[in-house]
Amino acid sequence: MAKDGPNWDGLLKWSLAHSDGTSSNRNLSEEDRRWFMEAMQSQSVDVVKRMKEITLVMQTPEQVLESQGVTPADIEDLLDELQEHVEAIDMANDLHSIGGLVPLLGYLKNTHANVRAKAAEVVTTIVQNNPRSQQLVMEANGFEPLLSNFTSDPDVTVRTKALGAISSLIRHNKPGIAAFRLGNGFAALRDALGSGNVRFQRKALNLIHYLLHENSSDGSIVSDLGFPRIMLHLASSEDAEVREAALRGLLELARNKIDGNTGRLCEDDEILKQVLEERVNGISLMSPEDLGAAREERQLVDSLWNACYNEPSSLRDKGLLVLPGEDSPPPDVASKHFEPPLRAWAARPDAGKNPGTEKKQAPLLLGLGPAPEAANVQGTSSGEVNGDEHNNTST
Repeated sequence: MAKDGPNWDGLLKWSLAHSDGTSSNRNLSEEDRRWFMEAMQSQSVDVVKRMKEITLVMQTPEQVLESQGVTPADIEDLLDELQEHVEAIDMANDLHSIGGLVPLLGYLKNTHANVRAKAAEVVTTIVQNNPRSQQLVMEANGFEPLLSNFTSDPDVTVRTKALGAISSLIRHNKPGIAAFRLGNGFAALRDALGSGNVRFQRKALNLIHYLLHENSSDGSIVSDLGFPRIMLHLASSEDAEVREAALRGLLELARNKIDGNTGRLCEDDEILKQVLEERVNGISLMSPEDLGAAREERQLVDSLWNACYNEPSSLRDKGLLVLPGEDSPPPDVASKHFEPPLRAWAARPDAGKNPGTEKKQAPLLLGLGPAPEAANVQGTSSGEVNGDEHNNTST
């Protein structure tokens, strides 16, 4: 094999020669077997072994790594590789058992911002849709450094990545949500909305919507902290995703039942009506292409207006709520050419039948079969029916 990589051409030729079916099966020689195993092993990676090696690096003090010439960029590359490995849920859960979870969480406190951000990305991958790893991270006190980075890290990218990890960690995780409330997480979300960073705002708005959807009582906290006014402002953002996320959160607030009312958001709030009217005007001026991309925004504006004012928005009168073709299913161009025979027969069970000539068919019996005379009679009946069908068709 060449030193610069596996000999793929040789491996392909060898495989074809031994599996093309032109030669009889034979036992591999020891030399061929060894060559083949070396070729395959050169492309296989022992993931657990590699994760253990990365764990050893993460366990090494930062000063020692620096003295050995290991740079923060090298650490980021290792974390990139680790993230690929833990995309498999089994590997994500195994990270703790091989001792890699705790040092990974330690990197959330690394002196280099890029390392802190990358560590949060890896945590996100580990806990996403993974209750077992969510529990392991909570038990390893991983929530605290994530919350600290989210609320107070000087680097906005680190704060954004930490928020993404928190969102994945507490999703469908009641202890995580409780810890978020106790950690004054809602106040940090309010700060994120006012940051001016659209990525940070999007993640914050998406988490707010999730929390409101999961527990309507959080609407009181959100209202008391002044979220509605901030979200009203963001509903006019130049970023389409921020606008939609803000409208989605406002709609959730409007739908929440607070003190038996439709929600404090809708109570004598002229600012809300003004914002929605501005969005209607903005949508009216959109090009056809932009209108197509803003389908969800159009529906959110109409739903929010309807929730607060018990009437449809003017988007309906303008014909802008549902554009032509948006509510129509795609054309069915194949079924008429490939209609199943049974379905076609069931659709016209009486076609080709003449009540005057139709004869009662003999019952299906289990046995040696009908007598020759019965068979002749049945054949004559079939011929008559076929003849009638032919005549009816020609008519």
